[in-house]
Amino acid sequence: MSTELPQKVEYRHHSGRITVVASRYNEKYTDALLENCLDELARNAPGIKVDVVRVPGAFEVPVIVKRAILKPASGETPSAVVALGVILRGSTAHADLIGSAITTQLLSISCDTLVPVVHEVLLLDNEEQAFARCIASALNRGREAARAALSMLTVIDEQADSRANRAGFRMNL
Repeated sequence: MSTELPQKVEYRHHSGRITVVASRYNEKYTDALLENCLDELARNAPGIKVDVVRVPGAFEVPVIVKRAILKPASGETPSAVVALGVILRGSTAHADLIGSAITTQLLSISCDTLVPVVHEVLLLDNEEQAFARCIASALNRGREAARAALSMLTVIDEQADSRANRAGFRMNL
């Protein structure tokens, strides 16, 4: 487990849209994840549009992530999607099965659509871990998710700039 947040990214552009899909289950923790994610986005990319969609539980996150990309309510495909949720392990394998299914689906959606999906649907052993990752400041995964989304947008922008520069170079030969 990492013990610190990734560094802040200098987000260059002030346009675009990020959709945040957050489960309501384990509300104390998911609300904190969402609040920290939104605060970090507002602080580091104040011009970016943010849509928030709440779903009942973590299992419902992937279908709404895919809808947000393929059929966005705003009419504008998001530049990135952040998936937030908290799954607490119990005495059966149910949580592990749900966590695995969500991970597989979020990766598939991202690769199939080429829209970055930041996966912060957390599978945790207990409420102590949930508090540390969702509410406390040192390991806050809501802030980490926002930083990862902005970092991915920066990478995509850099690729687009590089492609445009190469095309311009070839045309000027």
